[in-house]
Amino acid sequence: MRFVPSLARTYGSRRLYATVIGGKLRPPQTIIEKVVQKYAVGLPEGKPVKAGDYVMIRPEHVMTHDNTGPVISKFKSIGASKIHNPSQPVFTLDHDVQNKSPKNLAKYASIEEFARNHGVNFYPAGRGIGHQVLVEEGYAFPYTLTVASDSHSNMYGGVGCVGTPIVRTDAAALWATGKTWWQVPRMVKVELKGKLAPGVTGKDVIVALCGSFNKDEVLNAAIEFTGEGVSALSIDDRLTIANMTTEWGALVGVFPVDEKTLQCELWHPSPPSHPRINRQRLDALRTAAVQSDPDAEYASHLIFDLSTLVPHVSGPNSVKISNPLPILEEKKITINKAYLVSCTNSRVSDIAAAAEVMKGNKVADGVEFYIAAASSVVQQEAERLGHWDALIQSGAKVLPAGCGPCIGLGTGLLEEGQVGISATNRNYKGRMGHPNAQAYLASPAVVAASAIRGYICGPASLDSHALPPVQPPTFSISQTPSSPSASASPPTEEPLLQGFPSKFSGPLLFAPQDNLNTDGIYPGKYTYQDDITLERQAQVVMENYDPEFASLVASIVAKQNESGDVEDIKKGVILVSGYNFGTGSSREQAATALKAAGVPLVIAGSFGDIFKRNAINNGLVCIESPELVKDLTDAYAKDGKRGAGGKDSELTVNKGINVNINMATGQIDIIGALNKTYSVRPVGSSVQELWLCGGLEGYILKEIQAQA
Repeated sequence: MRFVPSLARTYGSRRLYATVIGGKLRPPQTIIEKVVQKYAVGLPEGKPVKAGDYVMIRPEHVMTHDNTGPVISKFKSIGASKIHNPSQPVFTLDHDVQNKSPKNLAKYASIEEFARNHGVNFYPAGRGIGHQVLVEEGYAFPYTLTVASDSHSNMYGGVGCVGTPIVRTDAAALWATGKTWWQVPRMVKVELKGKLAPGVTGKDVIVALCGSFNKDEVLNAAIEFTGEGVSALSIDDRLTIANMTTEWGALVGVFPVDEKTLQCELWHPSPPSHPRINRQRLDALRTAAVQSDPDAEYASHLIFDLSTLVPHVSGPNSVKISNPLPILEEKKITINKAYLVSCTNSRVSDIAAAAEVMKGNKVADGVEFYIAAASSVVQQEAERLGHWDALIQSGAKVLPAGCGPCIGLGTGLLEEGQVGISATNRNYKGRMGHPNAQAYLASPAVVAASAIRGYICGPASLDSHALPPVQPPTFSISQTPSSPSASASPPTEEPLLQGFPSKFSGPLLFAPQDNLNTDGIYPGKYTYQDDITLERQAQVVMENYDPEFASLVASIVAKQNESGDVEDIKKGVILVSGYNFGTGSSREQAATALKAAGVPLVIAGSFGDIFKRNAINNGLVCIESPELVKDLTDAYAKDGKRGAGGKDSELTVNKGINVNINMATGQIDIIGALNKTYSVRPVGSSVQELWLCGGLEGYILKEIQAQA
């Protein structure tokens, strides 16, 4: 790949330089877009991967953990019997490893047997947390795309691997076909300036980022970390930061590949014959470096000055709340439990930092201090160096390598009224125990110091004179000239697969509400009624938001049916709502109920990512149009704001508006009161094919039959 400065394209007032790949010009791409390009399949010839695109991907690896059992059930239920590529899946048992009940041991044994029968790489309980194992064993490797049925797959970005979460149905699809779909997120550049002061860590960086940029600036985005501050961060710091980009709201968090990456201690020494970590593969990274193009497009550019950061603590019970440690230390917040566990901060350097604080000290009376290594390899190295024993001698309680308290499983959970401080990644209410407990997040050294003194504090070794002033760190959003982002650049016409409708058409209903969650769309009380029919789902859809919605849609659909079908046009009710539509739980019925009711397509300002996956996996089309949402809000929402229904206090606005959506061009024609046209990015061939197959399960069956 080379940069050709003499070749340029003009977008508005900016000149965007293209790259030459395979003798063909492509517009500038970020490193994340380039990696996804490598793993995308079935693209039209010469089509570049850009933010917002729906693509079919064949990732390097797919990891499942304790949820491998349900994925096996899904895999079998769709008629699959053979793993498409046995070297692609990785099974790592890590969540409920303290559970020695016959039921859990039988579950683990069945997963191991399935792996053995299909030739899949398997790591048993006790080997470690899956994300750590994937980095140690080279499944997460620079310039590759690896996915996992777990939200913290973002962590792989610490070593320059594009890691992103998928849902269980996706995992089953990957096992059966080697492929699944993905929408490339919007790109956000996070520039790190300066250098951390002594005693300030990567955990402090991500805790402060979550607390500073806490207005959804990176929600559902792919983050690329850049700037001179990156080079001074250790690989362990980068892994911690990338891991918690999940809590920050992102779907990807990637650091550049540099000499520190190539010299990563996790990979040295490694056997010359290791299938994924070997000298030949590492040397190849040096000769084939991948970087973002100089004029690559970003939806946003955030700037954070590391040199202005003091140690920070997150909480209580929210990552969006972060405070400088010295301020909390003055309050002497008493703790009952302390935790050095999880894939976030339980690597060798983390254990060493805690051990250095604990040496010569004891855990305070009334405090329980729990430790668990991120993996058995980490624990063995910590034992060899003497750090593990130092923690035990100080009174720490050892748990097996695994998720444990971080996921709310096993020994040592927070009880009602207790306060805990943890080096984990989540402090949501009830996450680590009782809902009426309080949880704070901090670096390993701060956790250890707090365990010694019995209240939240920093270690004695922390030199306040070497720290910057105690105040919020310096951060900003760069006011750069607007780039032709996915939403702003004119959409290109998308070829339509045979059988896919050229238009979606029907009456428009507007639900003027942001964050309309899955419980509002499909009430939780129906979620586990496994025998509920699609017809019944249609009758209760949106019941918790608007009890009249289902009957309104039913009456409209009945009138449509009287007029008969029109060839090449999909008729139905087009639902429009606000931002983060479908946030909340992962229940698939939120999507299937809408589709069953007669809503074939939803337009929103933005979607909850899990809802969008479930929707497309079930043949419900999702389109984002912030402009349309704004105009409908101005015209019909009470006081021109979403959240209080329409101007006549109705929860669902029905003004006799009709909408036609051209699926090839992305043109939305509003017919009626607004009488306006909007442009959106058309859905790609991957979504079209899933729709034609009735969803992801139908696609899998089609692929299996084709292979047979």
